Amino acid sequence: MNSLAIYTKEARYDLLSILRTPAFVLPALAFPVIFYLFFGVFFRSGGAAYLMVTYSCFGIMGPAMFNFAASIATDRAHGWLTLKRLSPMPFAAYLVAKLSTSLIFSAIILLLLFSVGILFGDVRLTVTQWLLLAVIMLVGTLPFALVGLSLGLFLSDKAAPGVVNLLYLPMAFLSGLWLPITLLPAALQQLAVIWPSYHLSQLGLKVIGQDLGVAVFWHLLALVITSLLLAGCCRWLFQNHRLR
Repeated sequence: MNSLAIYTKEARYDLLSILRTPAFVLPALAFPVIFYLFFGVFFRSGGAAYLMVTYSCFGIMGPAMFNFAASIATDRAHGWLTLKRLSPMPFAAYLVAKLSTSLIFSAIILLLLFSVGILFGDVRLTVTQWLLLAVIMLVGTLPFALVGLSLGLFLSDKAAPGVVNLLYLPMAFLSGLWLPITLLPAALQQLAVIWPSYHLSQLGLKVIGQDLGVAVFWHLLALVITSLLLAGCCRWLFQNHRLR
């Protein structure tokens, strides 16, 4: 079997396993859309276009972090990860499958949020802006996938989902994804720069001209540095036998 077929099959089966888990599928797809309808459309607490971008960031974070953290921790606990590493299949195929599933869910979430923004929020952007937003958010899943991977390699299968929630929800709030960052206390606004979700959302907001005015370079640099640090952490965990 050639490499492409191996990667394709692994990705297909990973997606099927997730689709058979309603406890993951329904919240992942519904929560960002419901929150956006509530805050961005009905109450217009920060502007429909503004919150469409920030809830897009919130939406893509969840599948990446939960799919990696929970499923990898579970596979570790049951010995499946060790079996996959010992099999002839490239272990990279396993990680690529997780990432592809996260990207598929992220794309669906973006499609739903964009549709709600157009139909109910009266959001009007050019085709180039829509496409650029989608690309930014999809590429931006990488650091959150690495967060999930590091947690999945480090935590037990019982602890992983709870710890992801403890990180995911406060990170979203402190990054200004639920409400405009300018509505947060000054101290929290200054601390927002430590979160990758803040930098990703600012890149998205720059597309529609509603960011805080920081140069694109600094947001990209922050995301690249964060991703490299997380990748180094994951590598260290692999080398120190955290897969057992």
